[in-house]
Amino acid sequence: MPKGHGKAITQNKKASHDYLIEETYEAGIVLQGTEIKSLRNGRVNLKDSHARIDRRGEVQLINLHIAEYEQGNRYNHDPTRTRKLLLHRKEIDKLIGLTQQQGYALIPLKIYIKNGFAKVLIGLGKGKKKYDKREDLKRKQMKRDVDRAIKEHVK
Repeated sequence: MPKGHGKAITQNKKASHDYLIEETYEAGIVLQGTEIKSLRNGRVNLKDSHARIDRRGEVQLINLHIAEYEQGNRYNHDPTRTRKLLLHRKEIDKLIGLTQQQGYALIPLKIYIKNGFAKVLIGLGKGKKKYDKREDLKRKQMKRDVDRAIKEHVK
């Protein structure tokens, strides 16, 4: 991932397992008042979320769960509401063309604070088949075994 991202508030660990990420984009998130406070407290879950481009050409983040703020009383937000993402028009136009291809999806990878603003790193991913996932697990296991053998040999 490119340098310059702030400290991650949350990461989507399953994204690299389920998708082959080809490109990443940094997008701002349009939030309501108490959402940023919950986000800064780390009360956010990326697990089942995804992004899509609507008919108006806006990128929407769907199923992102930001827990209600404890001191928010009646001004609290809906935890799973759809949130607008802020990208440059050229990036959105490029994504429209790429996501219309079969098998591509916009996956949120990481949420972080950068210069006081909430940002989300979204990735353009192609869904992996079962055999691809098994291949990745085998590769990781072999790398672990090699690293372990080298470490024991050095002792």
